[in-house]
Amino acid sequence: MDSSKVEIAQEFPGIIRVYKDGHVERLVETDFVPASNDTITGITSKDITILSKSNISISARIYLPTKLANPNQKLPLLLYFHGGAFCVSSPFTSKYYNYVNTLVFEANVVAISVNYRKAPEHPIPAAYEDSWAALQWVESHCNNGGPEAWLNEHVDFERVFLARESAGANVAYNLAMKVGETQAQAQFGLKMGILGAQNPSRKAVVDWLWPFVCPAQPDNDDPRANPVAEGAPSLAQLGCRRVLVCVAEKDILRDRGWLFYEALSRSGWMGVVEIEETEGEDHGFHLYDLKCEKARDLIKHLADFFNRDMPPLI
Repeated sequence: MDSSKVEIAQEFPGIIRVYKDGHVERLVETDFVPASNDTITGITSKDITILSKSNISISARIYLPTKLANPNQKLPLLLYFHGGAFCVSSPFTSKYYNYVNTLVFEANVVAISVNYRKAPEHPIPAAYEDSWAALQWVESHCNNGGPEAWLNEHVDFERVFLARESAGANVAYNLAMKVGETQAQAQFGLKMGILGAQNPSRKAVVDWLWPFVCPAQPDNDDPRANPVAEGAPSLAQLGCRRVLVCVAEKDILRDRGWLFYEALSRSGWMGVVEIEETEGEDHGFHLYDLKCEKARDLIKHLADFFNRDMPPLI
């Protein structure tokens, strides 16, 4: 056997291993849980294809509450981006299926969990491009004429939210910035809120991560990874009306989350930003024990955020 096929080129212990022959081995969150009709919560889910052309395929899992007092009620839409350091996991793992299913039940929202392409096979900006394609696909339903009946029939397009933690929050942040840059907010006719559970960036973490997932532009102060870097676009152009930043006390991303919150507050952005800190917890705690009190409290806080009245367009 050619020794190069078993030699490791790069490894991040416990996360991913890349071999010299180009083979990629993901070491975590590779399980698959099928979509289902949850008879306990009344949440139905199914897998869909958002985009399929040439060598690009973007899939997603969509969730719909079915136990509605008013079957004609229009619900907020949550566009959800999973974490995983841009290189592992998917919406179809047990961790993310269970979490999104629980959040949809608590918040009474329709959710789309997007399976964006992963590095190193698909380095940044693939994740951002896929998220933009997903938002455009959502926009195609605004006049009830899109390809997905669940969106046409059940979604209030005046209440669309972008959400996730860790790498997924970075995706949501960059998507909201592109919305502002392209003035797509006015074009889409959408009011949007963005949630970043944990934080959109952390220099100490991306020191190893960013060059791996974005080899074409490996500078750790790339504005896409560090929104407060010198020369980064003004946060005043963030294309949404409300932001909720959630941090955990023991998370190494905590300080950066507060820095982002403070920078956005001072930027001249015309929306409303708030921050929520959970004491005594670490990165992504809410994903691992959905029944613990602090995870339940965070989910309830998110549900309140999604269902609060949006501020008027300015």
